[in-house]
Amino acid sequence: NFFIAKNYKVTDFVELAGENGTYQVLVESASVSNTMAEQDVTNPPVVEKPEAQVELAEIPASTVRSGLVELENRATQLIQAMENLKTSPDTVPQTPISAPPVVGFLAPERRDAGDIVSALETLICTAEANTDPDYSLPPLNEVSQLALISHSFVAYLSHLRRSQLLRVTTKIASDTNRWLSHIFRFSDSSTSYHNDSTECVLRALRLAIVSRCPGYLEAGIQALANPSMYVTENSALVALQYACRQLGLPSECIRIVPSSAGSMGTMDVATLQKLIAADVANKRVPLFVIANVGASVCGFVDNIPRLYDVCRQANVWLHCRGHSLAALATAQGSGDVRELCDSISLSLGSWLAVPSLPVVLLHRQIQNVALSVFESDPIVSRRLNSLTLWTTLQALGRDLISERILMAFESVRVVYEILSKCEGIRILSKKPGGENGISVVDLVHEPLNASLLFEIAVSVVVFQFHQRSPDVAEGVPDERGERSRYLDRMNEWLGEIIQRDCPGVDLEIIDHAVYGTAIRFCPFEMSLGESVPTIEYLEHFAACLDLQVGILKATERHKITFQDIVTRSAVLRLIPLPDWAGLGGVRFVPDGWETLLTDQAKTELNKLNTDLVETLRSTDSAFTLGEGTDGLICVKLGMVTEETDVEELLDVVISVGRSVQENSRVLDSMSEIVKKGIEAVTADLQRESDEKLWQDGILRHVPIVGSVFNWWSPPPKETGIKGRSLNLTQGVVESTENIYKYHMQMASGANQIPGNRSPPTPMVQTSVSAGHSRNVSQSSGTSTVQQEAQQTH
Repeated sequence: NFFIAKNYKVTDFVELAGENGTYQVLVESASVSNTMAEQDVTNPPVVEKPEAQVELAEIPASTVRSGLVELENRATQLIQAMENLKTSPDTVPQTPISAPPVVGFLAPERRDAGDIVSALETLICTAEANTDPDYSLPPLNEVSQLALISHSFVAYLSHLRRSQLLRVTTKIASDTNRWLSHIFRFSDSSTSYHNDSTECVLRALRLAIVSRCPGYLEAGIQALANPSMYVTENSALVALQYACRQLGLPSECIRIVPSSAGSMGTMDVATLQKLIAADVANKRVPLFVIANVGASVCGFVDNIPRLYDVCRQANVWLHCRGHSLAALATAQGSGDVRELCDSISLSLGSWLAVPSLPVVLLHRQIQNVALSVFESDPIVSRRLNSLTLWTTLQALGRDLISERILMAFESVRVVYEILSKCEGIRILSKKPGGENGISVVDLVHEPLNASLLFEIAVSVVVFQFHQRSPDVAEGVPDERGERSRYLDRMNEWLGEIIQRDCPGVDLEIIDHAVYGTAIRFCPFEMSLGESVPTIEYLEHFAACLDLQVGILKATERHKITFQDIVTRSAVLRLIPLPDWAGLGGVRFVPDGWETLLTDQAKTELNKLNTDLVETLRSTDSAFTLGEGTDGLICVKLGMVTEETDVEELLDVVISVGRSVQENSRVLDSMSEIVKKGIEAVTADLQRESDEKLWQDGILRHVPIVGSVFNWWSPPPKETGIKGRSLNLTQGVVESTENIYKYHMQMASGANQIPGNRSPPTPMVQTSVSAGHSRNVSQSSGTSTVQQEAQQTH
């Protein structure tokens, strides 16, 4: 039996010697919670032991292995609980969570782990409940779950004894390095693992400095005199600026290399040579070049062989980054990329859609330099962080990794073909396969030709809706005028509609520096829960794209007719809406209103157009409420199809607008009648109340005395004050004795029931609308608004 005293803890264990082997467990002095109280072991005095005399004990391998299994099971349960928030949003934890006594401070009492997890679940639910009914945690597959659990293993294994930790991490790091070097054809390389590609650039720049200036490790930045870094204008400028800030280098060290003319945004190698020669002449040190291999927005690939020749002649470090580097994992033939660059960065997490994988930097080895000098803890930070990759690569296997990457490149090729067949779509990215139409699949079993592979392996498709104008040459962007802004809005609409109708195709709406708003498809930037679309799903995408592009083309064509009709209309005004992608905006303005646009008239005009939109939306959702640049309400007309009759559509707007205008006049007349009726009722009741007071005498209204007086001489029953009702049909205020006598409202004249006698005329009738016409208010029927005021004794 192995016992641990209360004041001791198990800190470390080493790798498994075999199925029936044992673990070496180191016992060190430490203050911990009661560990083995249930074993009835008395606490021995704490004795400090030198490191050479540490006490070792042996326990069965299965016992220690159970710790990892228990950690895996617990982590799996917690992850599955978070996944249930996505699949079952209604199952919110019902157990009330006690809040800390003081908001913002840690509660003094401890909380159970289950309560803490429940609080986290509740936090996730409430954070998304007000905005999105779907939660942000998608379900995990087996590989993704293993990758997340591996992070728990990293934290667990970091408590091993240093010698044991070194042995475990050396094995994990060497395996991962060997596998990655073989998969991505970078032999005899070293690896480092980082949180993002920006840290990769920083690490590569440090390697370039150490390689070029060995005295940098001892003398610091003073040993590096006036370095120069080169990057293209559409590459990782932000990452390089971050690296310079971290190393204390001025931003003047960065040289922006322009793109080659007619080469789809790639670096101009001739200009790079001139910049390097000029820097050498000015006693600067050319140090670092970042090359694009599909890293830009449009996935451009630089001429890597030519760049490497220039860098090798000038002793400059060449770093490559981009999604097209993933094509190296598909090559099965012989070959190597060690003679094409000095380092590459691999974003395996986004390429394989596996969460929380580090970004890998593969680089050539540097002689006589210990790379651990860059790490605060070389064992943990540089080696143990490879555990997630170590588990994930084994869970996937070489074949599945290659298959996933091939599927991604194939989806790019299929999407490009779909777009090229769609009239009205302009493609801004490069054609996959080059001019000869070679696919990545064709080169799988061929000897590795990295430059050709990078040329045909296009990782992204960027496109936009664009109707070619006859006065604009093909390939030249339009002037950024009104039409360009309108096309931007149409492309935003197209991207949003396809995102809604085809969620399986991960599209991104971007703002291109030259061509404006565009849509980008990149299957190498997948997040958790996403996958490469299948060929069958891409057929659905093609049908959806054709439908929406047809709507855009029809809308742009009908827009000219729409503007002409509105311009000729007497009651419609064209309202410019620069941020609206539909037909446009109109405002219904009755005759004569434009000459009397006072504040009150503007309010009435806004109300009229608001009512118009509400009426139109009851029959067609294409009408929406808008606001012009003058702040007044207008009617926005959305997208239309080829079959839409724009003239008929605007006739409907005019017809409904006039109907709403007439109804508003009736309502205004009714409101005026009601207002005057209330005033007449108030005056009549006040007058009758005063008359009754004088007729009855003051004594009847004195407390106690009035009761005796009324008992001695009761008042007549018919002398009470009559109530009033407002007859909207006739525009008069009438007394209510007939209502109380017959217990109903009775009409006379045309509205009388056949065969019935006419009711007696009310005792009081007061006209409240001298100019009121019965025909005007006939639309309201025989409804009346009663204003009842009864005074009791």
